[in-house]
Amino acid sequence: MKYYSLNNKQNTSNFEDAVVRGLAPDKGLYFPEHIVKLDSDFIKKLNNLEKEEIAYTVIKNYVGNEIPENDLKAIIRETLDFEFPVNPLEEGVDVLELFHGPTLAFKDVGARFMAGSLGYFSKKGNLGKITVLVATSGDTGGAVANGFLGVEGVDVVILYPKGKVSEIQEKQLTTLGANIQALEVNGSFDQCQAMVKKAFLDTEITENRQLTSANSINLARWLPQMFYYFLAFKQVSQIDKKLVFSVPSGNFGNICAGMMAREMGLPIDHFVAANNANDTITQFMESQQYEPKESVSTISNAMDVGDPSNFIRILEIFENEFKSLKQGFTAMSYSDTQTKKTMKEVYDKSKYTLDPHGAVGYLGLKEFLKINPEYHGVFLETAHPVKFLETVEEAIQAKIQIPSAIKEIMQKQKKSLQINNYEDLKGFLLC
Repeated sequence: MKYYSLNNKQNTSNFEDAVVRGLAPDKGLYFPEHIVKLDSDFIKKLNNLEKEEIAYTVIKNYVGNEIPENDLKAIIRETLDFEFPVNPLEEGVDVLELFHGPTLAFKDVGARFMAGSLGYFSKKGNLGKITVLVATSGDTGGAVANGFLGVEGVDVVILYPKGKVSEIQEKQLTTLGANIQALEVNGSFDQCQAMVKKAFLDTEITENRQLTSANSINLARWLPQMFYYFLAFKQVSQIDKKLVFSVPSGNFGNICAGMMAREMGLPIDHFVAANNANDTITQFMESQQYEPKESVSTISNAMDVGDPSNFIRILEIFENEFKSLKQGFTAMSYSDTQTKKTMKEVYDKSKYTLDPHGAVGYLGLKEFLKINPEYHGVFLETAHPVKFLETVEEAIQAKIQIPSAIKEIMQKQKKSLQINNYEDLKGFLLC
């Protein structure tokens, strides 16, 4: 499989080079030269297949022979070493729980798959030391830190906005040590992301360090997110209605992966991008004008993105045809007040505890189903509610049980380096 830059289709790469680089030399995102169409018999037989076999079939053509079959299957086994249950919540509404991994967030899958892939390429030789440079608005940092911890030949540098991630999220990315370094930035997530992008363009840095990104702009972080949708469909395939997925969306990598799964043949009829107050895409779907804006802080902080990188990939899937996009994609936005109210109402009615991101996903799904009752809906719970302990307990007016792994990490000492601007980051990377 070849990949081309979305800035210039003449700039192509193989899988390894695309993963190691993160971005194309022209700083465009990579996109596969073609989307693999799966055999319809494979889709029909999902119920009889193990999750590792499903994932291998989904991803193998995108990796090709660059990772041998046995090594790729081993990476997949490590990646999917936990459950992805779909549970009924109410009539016509299911919840896909993606928080059963080691850092209790959906990003564990992409981070683990990328760590396994990059670890394989590093051991293969001649890459030298690789630095994974990544900005996080919340869950990416912890998932990347955990996934890459101890991976030989790879250092990880994580930028996160000071005071804008939850305490548990911060502990998950600042307490591991070893090859993981956390940089606490006096600014917003968008500023963190801008600093990371600038570093990739800075030849003084790139001549001294081999940089790659572990945000969802990286193929190895983005593509394995397709696994969720196949594993979820396996559990709801007997439902005799149209199927819609509502995805809490920040940088739009997760929902974009779902659309890739649909293009590969998975029978999903519609996607809802459920957004918080960062409504760039909601406004685009109304005006057809893409106007990125500075992100605003919300209680669903992992979605606090004003200029979502992966939306350009969604446009590419639909060949930049707005009419086609609108037929299979809806975007909706919700305030913190609406989010908190929903968390309380769902808890009172069903005794189910939503995290703030899942609550936004639920809101988007319910609004869509109100207009389209012929659909069955699945919304994504992308993080365990304990990661937003104070917000959740205040919203539902009840205590939630804290997993033992979280209790343990909260006792650890935070270790981070505070920086204020790009020059501070550059100085750190060149030291």
